[in-house]
Order: sequence, then C-alpha cells, then structure tokens
Amino acid sequence: MDKVDSQSMDINRQLRKFTWRIENFSRIADEKLYSKNFDVGDTRWRLLIFPKGNRVDSLSIYVDVADSATLPYGWSRYAQFRLAVVNQIDRKSSNAKDTHHEFNARENDWGFTSFLPLRDLHDPKRGYLVDDACLIEADISTDRNRTIYWGSHEFMVEADSDKLKCKAAIDNEKTLGTKPEETTTPSPAILAAPAVLSPPGQDKANSTNQNLPTASQSETIEPEDSSGEDMDTFFTSLESELARSNTVPSQEEAKEALAKIEEALNMAPANFYDSEEFYPLNEAFKILSSFDCSSTLTIEQKNELLAMEENFKELPDRAAKAVQDRNLLTEKESVKLNLNRDLERSLIKFKEAKAEVKQVEQKIAALHEQVDEAQKNRENILAEQKQIFRISKELKMELEALGKQWPEYEAKANVAEEEEKTVEAEWVRMKDFISSIKGKI
Repeated sequence: MDKVDSQSMDINRQLRKFTWRIENFSRIADEKLYSKNFDVGDTRWRLLIFPKGNRVDSLSIYVDVADSATLPYGWSRYAQFRLAVVNQIDRKSSNAKDTHHEFNARENDWGFTSFLPLRDLHDPKRGYLVDDACLIEADISTDRNRTIYWGSHEFMVEADSDKLKCKAAIDNEKTLGTKPEETTTPSPAILAAPAVLSPPGQDKANSTNQNLPTASQSETIEPEDSSGEDMDTFFTSLESELARSNTVPSQEEAKEALAKIEEALNMAPANFYDSEEFYPLNEAFKILSSFDCSSTLTIEQKNELLAMEENFKELPDRAAKAVQDRNLLTEKESVKLNLNRDLERSLIKFKEAKAEVKQVEQKIAALHEQVDEAQKNRENILAEQKQIFRISKELKMELEALGKQWPEYEAKANVAEEEEKTVEAEWVRMKDFISSIKGKI
C-alpha cells in the first residue's frame, strides 16, 4: 500500500506539502520507484526515487511531472521545491535540499542524484530508517511571483498514532506504505539535476496508492507590538535559555570540525561536488556555530566562518556547472568536428557525382552525334530507296507495255523471217544468173 498525506498550503493550491512513507525500504528490489500522483497548481506531480542510487552510492530523489506524456507540444511548468529525508530520531538532523526548475518535455523530472549517501541512509544510528521505514517529504510551489524561503516555516506536525505493518515481498514484488510523520525544517542544499543525467533502468515500480485525509493548516499567531526595552529583555532572556539548553561542543570537537572543513578545502571545488561530503560538513558547521570561540576569534572571523557554510553549498555547484559547461563545449567541438567531416565527405561525394554526371553528359552528346549521323544515313538510304522504287516502277510499266505489243512484234518477226528467206532465195537466183552470163560476155 502506498498511503500519502498531502497538505494544501494556500487557497489557490500553488504551495503544497507531500509526505511519502515507504515501508520495508531495504527489501525494495526495483531500481526506481514512483510515488502516487498529487496536484499542485494546475499540474499533476509525483516523486521519483532510486532506492539504490541512480548509478551513484546515494539515494536519488526527483520531482517528476506525472502527466508529461499527455501535455501539449511546447509545454513548460515552473516549480520551487524542497525535498527532505526525515530523520525520525532527531528531527534537527533531517536532510533536505531545495532548488527550482522550469520543467519541459526534455527535462520532465528534476532533483538530486546524490541526495543522501546510502551508508548514512542505512545506518540505524542516523535515524533515516526506523523499523525499515523511510519518510520523504516534498514542499512544492508553482508560484512564479513569490520566492519561497523554505527555512522560514516548520514542517507540519502530524501524530503517528498507528503503526502500519506491511509484508515485504521478494524480488520484484514489495509492499509500500506512506503515512503522516512528524518532521522538522532541515537546512537546504543544492546540487539539483535531472534524473536522465544518469540513465535509469527500465524497471518500473509496482505500487497501489491510497489517499489519507489532508492535514489542517497550523494556526498563525500575530505578535503584539513591543518597545525596544521589551525586545532587549526578551532576547537577553532567550540567549540565556539557549545557552542553558544547548550543549556546548568541546575544543577538541571544534578542532575536529575545523579539520574536516580544512580537508574539504584541500579538494578541488568540482571534485567536492561529487564527493558526497557535504553532510559531514553540516555537522562540522553546527559544532562551530555552537562553540564559544569569543576568546580566540573576532566577531568578523566568526561571521566569516558561519558564512562559509553557504559558500560550501554554492561554490561547488558553480564549479560543477563550469565543468559541465566546459565539457559541453568539448562535446560540441566533437560534434562540430564530426559534422565538418560529414560535410567534407558530402562535398567529395557531390564533386564525384558531378564529374560522373559530366561524363554521362559527354557520352550522351557523343551518342547524339552518332544518332544525328545515323539519321542522315537513314534519310539518304530512304531517298535512294525511293529512287530505286520509282525507277523500278517505270521499268515495270515499260515491261507491261512491251508485253502488250509482244504478239505484234512476234507476228512481224515471223513475216520478216519469211521475207528474209524470200530475199535470200532471190539473192541466190540473181547470183546464179550473173554467174551464168559471165562467160558469155
């Protein structure tokens, strides 16, 4: 079961608290796990965790736009949010981080890949797992016009009157439960990133969700106007009470805290970003802030020491972003080089294709010349053929005319033959006559 306690922080639902209690945490087999959906503003959200870390040795927590797949093209959603893993033993030691992000189709989830070291999460002395239950809280605001200072209000407190017992299954089956839990305001941190920076696995969490009643808002008490003397008296008394109630660290503890800070400063800022060492430094700064160093440090030095904690949050993030931007340039240079190479290959192929086209065009031109010459030869042959046809036709006509006159010519030839015989006979007779009278003359 996945039981969720969520509280609306204002009327227009632009600020909301969401509490997620996960039972049998150490028995979870899935690589990633989604919470139940909840609405803030006009957007449906959910939490995404990697119980064994998103390829890091830390609990990874993200805020995800639950209905991103159905939103229209070009959508974006803005949100400020704080995520916290509640220390169920000492609320003051709860681990929280806050950031803001403009969610879109490419970055539909955003959060912290290295939220809490797994060794601390599973350490029973730390208080993050009690009875194998983990409590995660999210405060989300979708109001662009107001900057939320998460440290300015306490977590809503809800009594845990009934322990929920669930039976954990093995491998891919598990039983999850969520219910309201008493929490406090932890110190914020940064190092936000999308879940896709370290690609998650494909396994999805299988869970059943169930809503719990929404917790009521806490009552606000307006202080009365006070004089300067009253305020001085109040804060003097408060200082005395805090001095009596707070445990003052020893000088040895302060030295150890300074040594931890000095060790962190010996690291490069970008390396410190990935070292997961900020949580021990939180403890170190708490010790130094509680240690009475008025006899050794000036007020300016103590203020500088206290301000250094914020620098430890900001500077590694800035250094990591600078490294990311520099690496982005290197990546883009590689992309640019590949694009240039592809363009050079394309240019070479274009020139080769152009040369081939020119050769083909030359062949086509040569073929056109051959075709023109062949066409001329064809025309000459056709003309000669027509001439032969004309002459042959005339000869045939003459032959046909001759055939019609042929009997007449045969008859004349027969008469001529008879005439020739007659002439020859007469000729012989005349010759014989001349011969006969030759001797008489």
